[in-house]
Amino acid sequence: MVCTCHRCRMRCCPSSMLHLLRCVRSRSCIRRGRNRLPLWIRETWCYMRLLLQSLYFNSLTDSDVVFDSVFEPVFWTVDYVTRWFGTVFVCLVVILTSSIVVIAYVVLLPLVLNTYSPAWIAWHVCYGHWNLIMIAFHYYKAAKTSPGYPPTEKNDTPFVSVCKKCIMAKPARTHHCGICNRCILKMDHHCPWLNNCVGHFNHRYFFSFCLFMTLGCVYCSISGRNLFLDAYNAIERFKHLDMDKPGVPVTGMALLIGLLPPGQTNYQTSAPPYTFKDKMINKSIIYMWVLTSTVGVALGALTIWHAVLISRGETSIERHINGKETERMAKWGKVYRNPFNYGRLNNWKIFLGVEKRSHWVTRVLLPSGHTPYGDGLTWDIFPVKKDLIPV
Repeated sequence: MVCTCHRCRMRCCPSSMLHLLRCVRSRSCIRRGRNRLPLWIRETWCYMRLLLQSLYFNSLTDSDVVFDSVFEPVFWTVDYVTRWFGTVFVCLVVILTSSIVVIAYVVLLPLVLNTYSPAWIAWHVCYGHWNLIMIAFHYYKAAKTSPGYPPTEKNDTPFVSVCKKCIMAKPARTHHCGICNRCILKMDHHCPWLNNCVGHFNHRYFFSFCLFMTLGCVYCSISGRNLFLDAYNAIERFKHLDMDKPGVPVTGMALLIGLLPPGQTNYQTSAPPYTFKDKMINKSIIYMWVLTSTVGVALGALTIWHAVLISRGETSIERHINGKETERMAKWGKVYRNPFNYGRLNNWKIFLGVEKRSHWVTRVLLPSGHTPYGDGLTWDIFPVKKDLIPV
Protein backbone atom coordinates (compact mmCIF):
# COMPACT_ATOMS: atom_id res chain seq x y z
CA MET A 1 0.00 0.00 0.00
CA VAL A 2 1.58 3.26 -1.14
CA CYS A 3 0.65 6.72 -0.01
CA THR A 4 1.06 9.38 -2.69
CA CYS A 5 0.62 12.29 -0.35
CA HIS A 6 2.84 15.16 -1.52
CA ARG A 7 3.60 15.94 2.12
CA CYS A 8 4.88 12.57 3.32
CA ARG A 9 6.30 11.09 0.09
CA MET A 10 6.85 7.77 1.76
CA ARG A 11 5.65 4.20 1.68
CA CYS A 12 3.09 3.42 4.38
CA CYS A 13 2.96 0.06 6.05
CA PRO A 14 -0.32 -1.87 5.88
CA SER A 15 -1.07 -0.92 9.49
CA SER A 16 -0.98 2.84 8.79
CA MET A 17 -4.60 2.99 7.76
CA LEU A 18 -5.29 6.09 9.83
CA HIS A 19 -2.55 8.00 8.02
CA LEU A 20 -3.83 6.85 4.64
CA LEU A 21 -7.42 7.79 5.59
CA ARG A 22 -6.28 11.22 6.64
CA CYS A 23 -4.46 11.71 3.36
CA VAL A 24 -7.48 10.58 1.32
CA ARG A 25 -9.81 12.86 3.22
CA SER A 26 -7.36 15.71 2.91
CA ARG A 27 -7.09 15.29 -0.85
CA SER A 28 -10.88 15.13 -1.25
CA CYS A 29 -11.29 18.25 0.85
CA ILE A 30 -8.54 19.97 -1.11
CA ARG A 31 -10.27 19.17 -4.40
CA ARG A 32 -13.58 20.47 -3.08
CA GLY A 33 -11.89 23.63 -1.82
CA ARG A 34 -10.60 24.39 -5.36
CA ASN A 35 -7.35 25.76 -3.88
CA ARG A 36 -8.93 28.95 -2.58
CA LEU A 37 -7.11 28.68 0.75
CA PRO A 38 -3.50 27.87 1.57
CA LEU A 39 -2.75 24.19 1.55
CA TRP A 40 -1.80 23.95 5.20
CA ILE A 41 -5.12 25.57 6.29
CA ARG A 42 -7.14 23.15 4.16
CA GLU A 43 -5.27 20.14 5.49
CA THR A 44 -5.62 21.30 9.09
CA TRP A 45 -9.34 21.98 8.66
CA CYS A 46 -10.00 18.57 7.10
CA TYR A 47 -8.03 16.82 9.81
CA MET A 48 -9.89 18.65 12.60
CA ARG A 49 -13.26 17.89 11.02
CA LEU A 50 -12.39 14.22 10.71
CA LEU A 51 -11.23 14.17 14.33
CA LEU A 52 -14.46 15.82 15.51
CA GLN A 53 -16.63 13.38 13.60
CA SER A 54 -14.74 10.44 15.08
CA LEU A 55 -15.58 11.69 18.59
CA TYR A 56 -19.37 11.78 18.30
CA PHE A 57 -20.12 9.36 15.46
CA ASN A 58 -22.18 6.36 16.48
CA SER A 59 -24.26 3.91 14.50
CA LEU A 60 -27.20 4.66 16.84
CA THR A 61 -26.96 8.43 16.44
CA ASP A 62 -30.23 9.96 15.28
CA SER A 63 -32.18 13.19 15.65
CA ASP A 64 -33.38 12.25 19.15
CA VAL A 65 -29.83 11.69 20.40
CA VAL A 66 -28.65 15.00 18.96
CA PHE A 67 -31.70 16.80 20.40
CA ASP A 68 -31.15 15.32 23.87
CA SER A 69 -27.47 16.23 23.77
CA VAL A 70 -28.09 19.84 22.73
CA PHE A 71 -30.87 20.43 25.27
CA GLU A 72 -29.27 18.51 28.13
CA PRO A 73 -28.58 21.77 30.09
CA VAL A 74 -32.24 22.74 29.73
CA PHE A 75 -33.41 19.33 30.92
CA TRP A 76 -31.04 19.47 33.87
CA THR A 77 -32.34 22.93 34.86
CA VAL A 78 -35.96 21.80 34.67
CA ASP A 79 -35.21 18.69 36.75
CA TYR A 80 -33.38 20.77 39.35
CA VAL A 81 -36.18 23.35 39.65
CA THR A 82 -38.88 20.66 39.78
CA ARG A 83 -37.00 18.75 42.47
CA TRP A 84 -36.74 21.77 44.77
CA PHE A 85 -40.20 23.23 44.06
CA GLY A 86 -42.08 19.97 44.56
CA THR A 87 -43.10 20.97 48.08
CA VAL A 88 -44.43 24.29 46.77
CA PHE A 89 -46.62 22.49 44.22
CA VAL A 90 -48.00 20.16 46.89
CA CYS A 91 -48.81 23.11 49.16
CA LEU A 92 -50.51 24.83 46.24
CA VAL A 93 -52.74 21.80 45.62
CA VAL A 94 -53.67 21.61 49.30
CA ILE A 95 -54.39 25.35 49.56
CA LEU A 96 -56.53 25.54 46.41
CA THR A 97 -58.50 22.41 47.30
CA SER A 98 -59.01 23.58 50.87
CA SER A 99 -60.28 26.96 49.65
CA ILE A 100 -62.96 25.27 47.54
CA VAL A 101 -63.98 23.07 50.48
CA VAL A 102 -64.26 26.11 52.77
CA ILE A 103 -66.43 27.95 50.25
CA ALA A 104 -68.61 24.86 49.84
CA TYR A 105 -69.20 24.59 53.59
CA VAL A 106 -69.50 28.30 54.42
CA VAL A 107 -71.38 29.59 51.36
CA LEU A 108 -72.98 26.75 49.42
CA LEU A 109 -74.09 24.38 52.17
CA PRO A 110 -76.34 26.98 53.92
CA LEU A 111 -77.95 27.79 50.56
CA VAL A 112 -78.55 24.11 49.87
CA LEU A 113 -80.10 23.53 53.28
CA ASN A 114 -82.41 26.53 52.95
CA THR A 115 -83.57 26.19 49.35
CA TYR A 116 -83.32 22.54 48.23
CA SER A 117 -85.73 19.69 48.87
CA PRO A 118 -84.75 16.92 51.34
CA ALA A 119 -83.96 14.53 48.49
CA TRP A 120 -81.56 16.99 46.82
CA ILE A 121 -80.03 17.85 50.17
CA ALA A 122 -79.30 14.16 50.82
CA TRP A 123 -77.79 13.79 47.32
CA HIS A 124 -75.47 16.79 47.61
CA VAL A 125 -74.35 15.95 51.13
CA CYS A 126 -73.66 12.27 50.38
CA TYR A 127 -72.03 12.72 46.98
CA GLY A 128 -70.02 15.77 48.02
CA HIS A 129 -68.52 14.10 51.07
CA TRP A 130 -67.86 10.82 49.23
CA ASN A 131 -66.05 12.70 46.46
CA LEU A 132 -64.03 14.71 48.97
CA ILE A 133 -62.95 11.58 50.86
CA MET A 134 -61.86 9.85 47.64
CA ILE A 135 -59.84 12.91 46.55
CA ALA A 136 -58.06 13.29 49.90
CA PHE A 137 -57.33 9.56 50.28
CA HIS A 138 -55.91 9.00 46.81
CA TYR A 139 -53.87 12.20 46.81
CA TYR A 140 -52.26 11.30 50.11
CA LYS A 141 -51.53 7.73 48.97
CA ALA A 142 -50.17 8.87 45.60
CA ALA A 143 -47.83 11.37 47.23
CA LYS A 144 -46.62 9.18 50.10
CA THR A 145 -46.49 5.71 48.47
CA SER A 146 -43.16 4.70 46.99
CA PRO A 147 -43.43 4.09 43.23
CA GLY A 148 -41.12 1.08 43.52
CA TYR A 149 -37.39 0.71 42.91
CA PRO A 150 -35.27 -2.12 41.49
CA PRO A 151 -33.30 -4.09 44.10
CA THR A 152 -29.80 -2.78 44.66
CA GLU A 153 -28.26 -6.09 45.73
CA LYS A 154 -27.39 -8.78 43.23
CA ASN A 155 -30.09 -11.40 42.79
CA ASP A 156 -31.69 -13.54 40.11
CA THR A 157 -34.15 -10.87 38.98
CA PRO A 158 -34.23 -10.81 35.16
CA PHE A 159 -33.30 -7.54 33.54
CA VAL A 160 -33.44 -6.20 30.01
CA SER A 161 -30.77 -3.49 30.10
CA VAL A 162 -28.38 -1.56 32.30
CA CYS A 163 -29.09 2.01 33.36
CA LYS A 164 -26.31 4.23 32.05
CA LYS A 165 -26.80 6.65 34.98
CA CYS A 166 -27.31 4.25 37.89
CA ILE A 167 -25.00 1.61 36.35
CA MET A 168 -27.48 -0.98 37.58
CA ALA A 169 -29.63 -3.66 35.98
CA LYS A 170 -33.06 -2.48 34.84
CA PRO A 171 -36.03 -4.88 34.77
CA ALA A 172 -38.64 -4.58 32.04
CA ARG A 173 -40.68 -1.33 32.03
CA THR A 174 -38.19 0.32 34.39
CA HIS A 175 -36.85 3.79 33.57
CA HIS A 176 -34.55 6.32 35.19
CA CYS A 177 -36.05 9.50 36.68
CA GLY A 178 -33.73 12.48 36.45
CA ILE A 179 -35.63 14.33 39.19
CA CYS A 180 -35.63 11.48 41.73
CA ASN A 181 -32.19 10.47 40.41
CA ARG A 182 -32.96 6.76 40.50
CA CYS A 183 -34.71 4.05 38.50
CA ILE A 184 -38.47 3.57 38.91
CA LEU A 185 -40.42 0.35 38.36
CA LYS A 186 -42.99 0.73 35.56
CA MET A 187 -42.36 4.46 35.51
CA ASP A 188 -45.10 6.60 33.98
CA HIS A 189 -43.78 10.11 34.72
CA HIS A 190 -42.65 12.37 37.54
CA CYS A 191 -45.57 14.43 38.85
CA PRO A 192 -44.53 17.76 40.42
CA TRP A 193 -48.01 18.16 41.94
CA LEU A 194 -47.33 15.01 43.98
CA ASN A 195 -43.61 15.69 44.45
CA ASN A 196 -43.23 12.00 43.65
CA CYS A 197 -42.76 9.67 40.73
CA VAL A 198 -45.74 7.77 39.35
CA GLY A 199 -44.70 4.14 39.13
CA HIS A 200 -45.85 0.59 39.70
CA PHE A 201 -47.07 0.91 43.29
CA ASN A 202 -48.79 4.32 43.14
CA HIS A 203 -50.00 4.53 39.54
CA ARG A 204 -53.54 3.54 40.56
CA TYR A 205 -53.61 6.18 43.30
CA PHE A 206 -52.52 8.86 40.85
CA PHE A 207 -55.14 7.98 38.26
CA SER A 208 -57.89 7.70 40.88
CA PHE A 209 -56.97 11.10 42.28
CA CYS A 210 -57.14 12.64 38.80
CA LEU A 211 -60.48 10.95 38.14
CA PHE A 212 -62.18 11.94 41.39
CA MET A 213 -60.73 15.45 41.31
CA THR A 214 -62.16 15.86 37.80
CA LEU A 215 -65.53 14.55 38.97
CA GLY A 216 -65.47 16.94 41.92
CA CYS A 217 -64.62 19.93 39.73
CA VAL A 218 -67.35 19.04 37.23
CA TYR A 219 -69.82 18.60 40.09
CA CYS A 220 -68.99 22.04 41.53
CA SER A 221 -69.05 23.65 38.10
CA ILE A 222 -72.46 22.25 37.12
CA SER A 223 -74.18 22.62 40.48
CA GLY A 224 -72.80 26.14 40.97
CA ARG A 225 -73.55 27.49 37.49
CA ASN A 226 -76.74 29.36 38.47
CA LEU A 227 -75.06 30.72 41.61
CA PHE A 228 -72.16 31.91 39.49
CA LEU A 229 -74.48 33.74 37.08
CA ASP A 230 -76.39 35.37 39.94
CA ALA A 231 -73.17 36.44 41.66
CA TYR A 232 -71.69 37.81 38.44
CA ASN A 233 -74.86 39.77 37.62
CA ALA A 234 -75.03 41.14 41.16
CA ILE A 235 -71.48 42.45 40.98
CA GLU A 236 -72.13 43.97 37.56
CA ARG A 237 -75.32 45.62 38.82
CA PHE A 238 -73.87 47.24 41.89
CA LYS A 239 -70.62 48.12 40.15
CA HIS A 240 -72.44 51.04 38.50
CA LEU A 241 -74.03 52.35 41.69
CA ASP A 242 -72.51 54.27 44.56
CA MET A 243 -74.64 53.41 47.55
CA ASP A 244 -72.88 56.02 49.67
CA LYS A 245 -74.09 58.91 47.44
CA PRO A 246 -77.87 58.76 47.03
CA GLY A 247 -79.35 61.08 44.46
CA VAL A 248 -76.52 60.76 41.95
CA PRO A 249 -77.90 60.10 38.46
CA VAL A 250 -77.81 56.52 37.33
CA THR A 251 -75.71 55.64 34.27
CA GLY A 252 -77.19 54.15 31.13
CA MET A 253 -75.83 50.68 32.03
CA ALA A 254 -77.92 50.62 35.21
CA LEU A 255 -81.03 51.43 33.20
CA LEU A 256 -80.21 48.71 30.65
CA ILE A 257 -79.87 45.98 33.24
CA GLY A 258 -83.17 46.99 34.81
CA LEU A 259 -81.93 48.16 38.19
CA LEU A 260 -84.40 51.08 38.16
CA PRO A 261 -87.73 51.33 36.42
CA PRO A 262 -87.93 53.38 33.20
CA GLY A 263 -88.11 57.12 33.75
CA GLN A 264 -86.44 57.04 37.16
CA THR A 265 -82.86 58.31 37.18
CA ASN A 266 -81.87 58.53 40.86
CA TYR A 267 -81.80 56.54 44.05
CA GLN A 268 -85.01 57.90 45.50
CA THR A 269 -86.29 54.34 45.79
CA SER A 270 -83.81 52.79 48.17
CA ALA A 271 -82.22 49.63 46.78
CA PRO A 272 -81.20 46.88 49.18
CA PRO A 273 -77.74 47.60 50.62
CA TYR A 274 -74.84 45.77 49.00
CA THR A 275 -72.73 44.94 52.03
CA PHE A 276 -69.13 43.80 52.21
CA LYS A 277 -70.35 40.32 53.19
CA ASP A 278 -72.51 40.09 50.06
CA LYS A 279 -69.59 41.23 47.94
CA MET A 280 -67.25 38.61 49.39
CA ILE A 281 -69.84 35.84 49.01
CA ASN A 282 -70.37 36.71 45.35
CA LYS A 283 -66.65 36.87 44.66
CA SER A 284 -66.12 33.56 46.44
CA ILE A 285 -68.73 31.89 44.27
CA ILE A 286 -67.14 33.34 41.12
CA TYR A 287 -63.69 32.20 42.27
CA MET A 288 -64.95 28.69 42.99
CA TRP A 289 -66.73 28.33 39.65
CA VAL A 290 -63.84 29.66 37.54
CA LEU A 291 -61.24 27.53 39.35
CA THR A 292 -63.24 24.30 39.28
CA SER A 293 -64.25 24.78 35.64
CA THR A 294 -60.67 25.45 34.55
CA VAL A 295 -59.20 22.57 36.53
CA GLY A 296 -62.02 20.28 35.42
CA VAL A 297 -61.26 20.88 31.74
CA ALA A 298 -57.46 20.62 32.07
CA LEU A 299 -57.41 17.69 34.49
CA GLY A 300 -60.22 15.98 32.63
CA ALA A 301 -58.18 15.96 29.42
CA LEU A 302 -55.22 14.49 31.33
CA THR A 303 -57.44 11.84 32.91
CA ILE A 304 -58.87 10.80 29.55
CA TRP A 305 -55.36 10.53 28.11
CA HIS A 306 -54.21 8.26 30.95
CA ALA A 307 -57.39 6.18 30.61
CA VAL A 308 -56.53 5.59 26.95
CA LEU A 309 -52.99 4.55 27.90
CA ILE A 310 -54.27 2.16 30.56
CA SER A 311 -56.65 0.60 28.04
CA ARG A 312 -53.67 -0.02 25.76
CA GLY A 313 -51.54 -1.48 28.55
CA GLU A 314 -48.80 1.14 28.35
CA THR A 315 -47.40 4.07 30.30
CA SER A 316 -46.63 7.58 29.10
CA ILE A 317 -43.00 6.66 28.46
CA GLU A 318 -43.94 3.41 26.74
CA ARG A 319 -46.32 5.33 24.48
CA HIS A 320 -43.33 7.17 23.03
CA ILE A 321 -41.23 4.00 22.83
CA ASN A 322 -44.00 1.96 21.22
CA GLY A 323 -44.55 4.69 18.66
CA LYS A 324 -40.90 4.55 17.65
CA GLU A 325 -40.97 0.75 17.52
CA THR A 326 -44.10 0.81 15.38
CA GLU A 327 -42.42 3.08 12.85
CA ARG A 328 -39.24 1.00 12.85
CA MET A 329 -41.10 -2.27 12.34
CA ALA A 330 -43.27 -0.73 9.62
CA LYS A 331 -40.16 -0.03 7.57
CA TRP A 332 -39.48 -3.77 7.58
CA GLY A 333 -43.06 -4.56 6.64
CA LYS A 334 -43.93 -5.89 10.08
CA VAL A 335 -46.48 -4.95 12.74
CA TYR A 336 -45.32 -4.13 16.26
CA ARG A 337 -47.36 -5.53 19.11
CA ASN A 338 -47.16 -4.25 22.67
CA PRO A 339 -46.13 -7.27 24.78
CA PHE A 340 -47.88 -5.84 27.87
CA ASN A 341 -51.29 -5.33 26.27
CA TYR A 342 -53.60 -8.07 27.60
CA GLY A 343 -56.83 -6.64 26.20
CA ARG A 344 -58.82 -3.63 27.41
CA LEU A 345 -60.81 -5.37 30.14
CA ASN A 346 -57.81 -7.31 31.44
CA ASN A 347 -55.68 -4.18 31.40
CA TRP A 348 -58.19 -2.41 33.64
CA LYS A 349 -58.55 -5.42 35.95
CA ILE A 350 -54.81 -5.64 36.40
CA PHE A 351 -54.44 -1.90 36.87
CA LEU A 352 -57.26 -1.58 39.42
CA GLY A 353 -56.52 -4.87 41.16
CA VAL A 354 -60.00 -6.31 40.51
CA GLU A 355 -60.06 -10.04 41.27
CA LYS A 356 -63.80 -10.56 41.76
CA ARG A 357 -67.03 -8.67 41.21
CA SER A 358 -67.21 -7.14 44.67
CA HIS A 359 -63.83 -5.49 44.11
CA TRP A 360 -65.42 -3.05 41.65
CA VAL A 361 -67.07 -1.53 44.73
CA THR A 362 -64.64 -2.20 47.56
CA ARG A 363 -61.47 -1.43 45.57
CA VAL A 364 -62.68 1.10 43.00
CA LEU A 365 -65.61 3.06 44.44
CA LEU A 366 -64.33 2.99 48.02
CA PRO A 367 -60.90 3.88 49.45
CA SER A 368 -58.61 0.86 49.25
CA GLY A 369 -54.92 0.46 49.91
CA HIS A 370 -54.45 -2.91 48.22
CA THR A 371 -51.19 -3.53 46.36
CA PRO A 372 -51.14 -3.77 42.56
CA TYR A 373 -50.92 -6.97 40.56
CA GLY A 374 -47.35 -8.34 40.41
CA ASP A 375 -44.10 -7.11 41.89
CA GLY A 376 -43.08 -4.76 39.07
CA LEU A 377 -39.94 -6.80 38.34
CA THR A 378 -41.32 -9.52 36.06
CA TRP A 379 -44.18 -9.36 33.59
CA ASP A 380 -46.19 -11.91 31.64
CA ILE A 381 -45.58 -11.66 27.91
CA PHE A 382 -48.44 -12.39 25.50
CA PRO A 383 -50.69 -14.34 27.89
CA VAL A 384 -53.39 -16.71 26.72
CA LYS A 385 -56.51 -14.98 25.42
CA LYS A 386 -58.63 -15.27 28.54
CA ASP A 387 -59.32 -13.24 31.65
CA LEU A 388 -56.12 -13.03 33.66
CA ILE A 389 -58.16 -12.14 36.73
CA PRO A 390 -61.60 -13.80 36.91
CA VAL A 391 -64.56 -11.50 37.41
